[in-house]
Amino acid sequence: MNKNIINKITRLEIADVLRNALSEDLGAYGDITSKYIFSDEDYSESYIVCKEKEGAVLCGIDAAGFIFEEIDFEAEFVKLKNDGDFLNCGEKICKIKGRTLSILKAERVSLNFIQHLSGIATLTNKFASVASGYGVKITETRKTLPNLRLLEKYAVRCGGGQNHRFGLFDGVLIKDNHIAAAGGISKAISTLRSRIPHTLKIEVEVKNRRELEEALASSADIIMLDNMSFEEMTQSVKLIREKSQNSCKIEASGNVRLETLEGICKTGVDLISSGAITNSAKAIDFSLDFV
Repeated sequence: MNKNIINKITRLEIADVLRNALSEDLGAYGDITSKYIFSDEDYSESYIVCKEKEGAVLCGIDAAGFIFEEIDFEAEFVKLKNDGDFLNCGEKICKIKGRTLSILKAERVSLNFIQHLSGIATLTNKFASVASGYGVKITETRKTLPNLRLLEKYAVRCGGGQNHRFGLFDGVLIKDNHIAAAGGISKAISTLRSRIPHTLKIEVEVKNRRELEEALASSADIIMLDNMSFEEMTQSVKLIREKSQNSCKIEASGNVRLETLEGICKTGVDLISSGAITNSAKAIDFSLDFV
């Protein structure tokens, strides 16, 4: 299961996010419960264990390791599993040995990242498993939690999905409000083509046949079919393939759920973007258990 994840997260990329999370939990006084029970001479051994009955796809193990390093560089954090691995209920993902105080300080924040990111990876994997049978790619959207986009998009890759544009700065996507403010799809595309670098592709969101034909006439590179019925989508895919001679990529978005996924795949689109895989993923049950 995704043994070789492309573009793994580095500590430097997420250092500020991890430090802010620790600061939020420890504040100015640290763990006041633990520090009045234990001293720096107390040492413990512990494991983080998957408790999800149906199993899960792991994501966040590296982030957890970085957190323990941040708390105590002498703590021994040994990975037993890797991001992208499928876990059965009861499997241990890492062993941690070190000061009891350090383990307790890092426990909650580490689990928060692992539970949240594994939830995204697990849900993405369910989507990708269905879509792969039709040769369709699954991507996320920009519907991510503030400051966690890099990690959440990484979790999508761990689950077998692919990434859409990261933000507003690295991809052109003409949406409904652009169309309304510019005075139409043709106007928006022609203005963009006269101003953007030749290396950028232009994607446009369409919601009906009229907008689709306008996008095709303007030679959009990618067309997103937004909130269309299965029948409308099937007809649109056929029209795009004929008019563009298969040069235009086709994306589906809107009302994408596990229940509707197979029907969307059958329409013949190239990729499906879903906000649900990041903003509606259920946290996976993990716990840190002392030996």
